[in-house]
Amino acid sequence: MFAKAFRVKSNTAIKGSDRRKLRADVTAAFPALGTDQISELIPGKEDLNVVKLYVHKGDSVTVYASGGNPILFELEKNLYPTVYTLWAYPDILPTFITWPLVLEKLVGGADLMLPGVVVPPTGLPQVQQGDLCAIALVGNRAPVAIGVAAMSTAQMLASGLKGKGVSVLHTYQDHLWRSGDKSSPPAIAPLDPTDSCEEKVHLGLQGNLKSLTLDGEEENGQVPLREASEDTSSRAPSQDSLDGKPLQEQMDDLLLRCFLHALKSRVKKADLPLLTSTLLGSHMFSCCPEGQQLDIKKSSYKKLSKFLQHMQQEQIVQVKELSKGVESIVAVDWRHPRKGSTLEGSEVRKIITDYAKRNRLVDADNRNLVKLDPILCDCILEKNEQHLVTKLPWDCLLTRCLKNLQPAYQVTFPGQEPILKKGKLCPIDITLELKTYNKKVTVVRNLETYGLDPCSVAAILQQRCQASTIVSPAPGAKDSLQVQVQGNQIHHLGQLLLEEYRLPGKYIQGLEKAPKPGKK
Repeated sequence: MFAKAFRVKSNTAIKGSDRRKLRADVTAAFPALGTDQISELIPGKEDLNVVKLYVHKGDSVTVYASGGNPILFELEKNLYPTVYTLWAYPDILPTFITWPLVLEKLVGGADLMLPGVVVPPTGLPQVQQGDLCAIALVGNRAPVAIGVAAMSTAQMLASGLKGKGVSVLHTYQDHLWRSGDKSSPPAIAPLDPTDSCEEKVHLGLQGNLKSLTLDGEEENGQVPLREASEDTSSRAPSQDSLDGKPLQEQMDDLLLRCFLHALKSRVKKADLPLLTSTLLGSHMFSCCPEGQQLDIKKSSYKKLSKFLQHMQQEQIVQVKELSKGVESIVAVDWRHPRKGSTLEGSEVRKIITDYAKRNRLVDADNRNLVKLDPILCDCILEKNEQHLVTKLPWDCLLTRCLKNLQPAYQVTFPGQEPILKKGKLCPIDITLELKTYNKKVTVVRNLETYGLDPCSVAAILQQRCQASTIVSPAPGAKDSLQVQVQGNQIHHLGQLLLEEYRLPGKYIQGLEKAPKPGKK
């Protein structure tokens, strides 16, 4: 419902009688909330605002906000809590659990489908069709979405967990969440942790596994295979002395390398679903390079299940518990876009340097030059240079490689995951426009790119400039809003952006159109 930008119709302080009525409505809608909790949620004296808005589909929604955060919203005379409220009271609604990678789909406007629901040992929550329910992620009880059950629990089980489970209304990271302080979900431990049982199963399996390692080549030229037990770490050469990385970081790299190698060279589509224990014992161990020992307990993950959960978040594999206590890999994205992953300039330099050294492309007579093999020629040379240029200096090689890469930018806000987008970073755009009767208005766009809420900026400008403001969809920009202020208010806008929000001037265009001193 709030996946796209909404339009605010009004924002007023709640009246005393309406506050009392709201408390009564909340008590009736959420019987799990006690009297003290309702008093905390709807305080007697603190500011409580009623915001009437229209969502992108045209529905009229009433939002109740306290302390700068939306706490409740009302649709067709039904009250719903926001994620901010559910983080404070996570147990007031029946909660379905899903995988972290599903969150992105929910934020985009998708409903929760039953194949993505994780069934805990206690079973699914008991709901009837149309009941209000919450959605949380594996490992954290803090809800990330709310909606209504598309069918009853009995119907869900009868369908074999197929079809739509929850019709989603509001999620973490949607536009309603953005109207608050944009905080992240707190870490709330699950009520029924099963990690200890899982760890026992995994450790028992790992204790029985043995791997084959390649020993040094014999005099007759043959390479014998020697069986090695788990306790071979004393014979493995210490990598700390080779690359200076901590042992845990080395083991993380080795674990990922063996995992990807196994998926690429050993696991076929016909092998799926594949037991995670089989993946480790029959494929990953045998992909371990000569002279190295794969030991998950020495990695930062400690357990295979946690590593695979991370790989699932990266959308490389999909893991499901097909039978109780036994996990299997049910899907692999062999076309996962690792090739299109973002790289910083320093990473590009390292990749090129390692490639040139590994393929012995550094010129023996002049180490400042790099010989171009067919791959480098195809990557950086123009067609008319293919047979003329055979070597390039290091700096020229790097410059050409960077020039051929697609630009991207990353914006990081406190307490949130970095936002990565393709293309160049668009500056905040300030323009003056002429309206009816030759009246000037100031229009500012691209505020959301820099973490600024257009509605909040409009409210501040309205107070400081003593002028009317309008927040509306920006023309030609998907899910973006623009703020329009009556008159030439670029001076006030510049003070707000530069001095209070402390944005660098190079990311703001149009400040030169501010009225000159002395002119009205």
